[in-house]
Amino acid sequence: MTAINSVMDFSKDGDVGVLTLNSPPVNALSANVRDGLYEGFKAAIADPAVKAIVLICEGRTFIAGADISEFGGASKGASLFDVQNMMEESPKPVVAAIHGTALGGGLEVALCAHYRVAVPSARCGLPEVNLGLLPGAGGTQRLPRITGVEKALEMVTSGSHVPAKECLAMGLVDEIVPEGELKAGAIAFARKVVADRKPLVKVRDNDTKLQAAKGHPEIFANFRKANARKFRGFKAPEANIQCIEAAVNQPFEEGLKTERRLFMDVMMGPQSAAQRYYFFAERLANKIPDVPDTTATIPIKKVGIIGAGTMGGGIAMNFANAGIPVTIVEVKQDALDRGLKVVRGNYERSAKGGRFPMSEVDRRMGLITGSLDMNALADVDLVIEAVFERMDIKKDIFTRLDSICKPGAILATNTSGLNIDEIASVTKRPEAVIGLHFFSPANVMKLLEIVRADHTSKEVINTSMKLAKTIGKIAVLVGVCPGFVGNRMLGQRGREAQKMVLEGAMPWDVDRVLYDFGFPMGPFAMSDLAGLDIGWVKERSKGETIRDVLCEADRRGQKTGAGYYDYDPETRAAKPSPVTEKIIKDFVTKSGKNPRTIGDEEILERCIYPMINEGAKLLDEKKAIRPSDIDVVWVNGYGWPVYRGGPMHYADQVGLDKVLAKMKEFEAKMGDAFKPAPLLEKLAGEGKKFADLR
Repeated sequence: MTAINSVMDFSKDGDVGVLTLNSPPVNALSANVRDGLYEGFKAAIADPAVKAIVLICEGRTFIAGADISEFGGASKGASLFDVQNMMEESPKPVVAAIHGTALGGGLEVALCAHYRVAVPSARCGLPEVNLGLLPGAGGTQRLPRITGVEKALEMVTSGSHVPAKECLAMGLVDEIVPEGELKAGAIAFARKVVADRKPLVKVRDNDTKLQAAKGHPEIFANFRKANARKFRGFKAPEANIQCIEAAVNQPFEEGLKTERRLFMDVMMGPQSAAQRYYFFAERLANKIPDVPDTTATIPIKKVGIIGAGTMGGGIAMNFANAGIPVTIVEVKQDALDRGLKVVRGNYERSAKGGRFPMSEVDRRMGLITGSLDMNALADVDLVIEAVFERMDIKKDIFTRLDSICKPGAILATNTSGLNIDEIASVTKRPEAVIGLHFFSPANVMKLLEIVRADHTSKEVINTSMKLAKTIGKIAVLVGVCPGFVGNRMLGQRGREAQKMVLEGAMPWDVDRVLYDFGFPMGPFAMSDLAGLDIGWVKERSKGETIRDVLCEADRRGQKTGAGYYDYDPETRAAKPSPVTEKIIKDFVTKSGKNPRTIGDEEILERCIYPMINEGAKLLDEKKAIRPSDIDVVWVNGYGWPVYRGGPMHYADQVGLDKVLAKMKEFEAKMGDAFKPAPLLEKLAGEGKKFADLR
């Protein structure tokens, strides 16, 4: 065996040269890896004893993509194109041996081999779109030549990881070899290629599968139309589509130039910068400065949940999905039965939608047990309280749990903003108390705000962070304060949205501006969806707010067919309501206010800038560890468009000096609600960004 460089070895198995890449953790295409590949193929091609070449990787995966940390920097070492040309022009057959994942640049490398073999568990994909990018090394030009145009469009715009069996069916791999026998299988395949005198297949030269799309632009038009909602606001999917169009309509070399031009366009744009920033932000959120990864954890083999309502049932599903038994405790049998029925219904809908076989419904339901007796939680390792947002109820529950649950059990609350230190104070084990704030619907939403109270132990924190990953959640650790991070910032937006309606804007004006910014819906559409009567009591209502008046008129949101909007009884499509407009105008007149026209720019700034300002306060108060954690909360819990990175990243893009100037302008006109946070003033004064905080 010969070491080509620190990551590449060259060995021979008879007349087959084997290039073995080993660059942990995922063999990313760094400069060192590219150099190893280039020099490795050069050596294997030059060796007269070698009749065929196998490229294989050590570790848990094949090449899993580019080294994102190099993006935007000065290029060094062999280029990826140099490596690909060396492989594609090799006079000896090249076989790529794939395990784990061949993603992005990794698949683009494999597509330049003459043949590809894989183990059954392998997956292939071009996920660059998820970073606001497109495959920049020929992926959009070679892929449709193998898979056909429709499948290529789907792969590059979804970033999906395609299983080996499907890859075999579409011709992306040529043979599947048994698990654990990849090297032997690839070498045997290479020998057969030599023995059978098989051709040196260059994907780039085969246009056969492109012919069906030539002269049929409607294929692309229909694809755009079918995915318009999913692609809304994103630039990268359209750039990917244009690259596949180029593969169909241009010669290969011209298509490569188009791909390169569009790649540079998106890579240099703000969307990809935001999406790449977010990629690292999500991973950074797992790192807690004073809770190292080596901190002990508590085994969680059985979970208890108090409350079988929407939240309790959804939370239970997360654990059952991960194979962890759950006991749900309710006060009344009908509430328990209703909650379990909803859970079963959710599972049955998933099964009917093809996500898993119907037999899986019974298996998962078998992991969920209902009880009316809190003593059934005596042996659980973790209990999550998910009842009404009332401190007296929660304190009563935690007092009882303290005497029932075994020593070492974690006592968690799903509160969305109550004081967890106060809840913990009624127990003799405050170190075991933590907030696990799931977002509704809890079985769907990815975010889990993990709330650290004053006495929460590091073991409980580390257990909660790791458990979040087990149940498929993205966790962010935050501190105790009203509303925590997400809802505290949301309150700023909600306040200004309501104020602007009283000043002359209509609800649909505010919603439209935020929708165009990239949110899935605005605050008033969201209120209609949730129900305007949440927390509203008919007997106590005195028409003191617009919401009161709407509820009194039985306009309580989508469920009554009318709220801020009117809803089509068939499609539930929302449209601006003349009834609501009159109610608002009458209310404003009665309040003695003078309505004015409020422009889109003011709507956006008054909704977003106070949120940024509140984020700065949270950082100053150490309620959020880092600005990027706030962004992870908002992308996953509140629909902030990932192509804008999150509120703190967006503030950096706008410029903190501009945000500060506008906050001061609003403060002068509208009062202390806009008083700038000290941290915002400090950073802006020093010409710094939130990203400069370490």
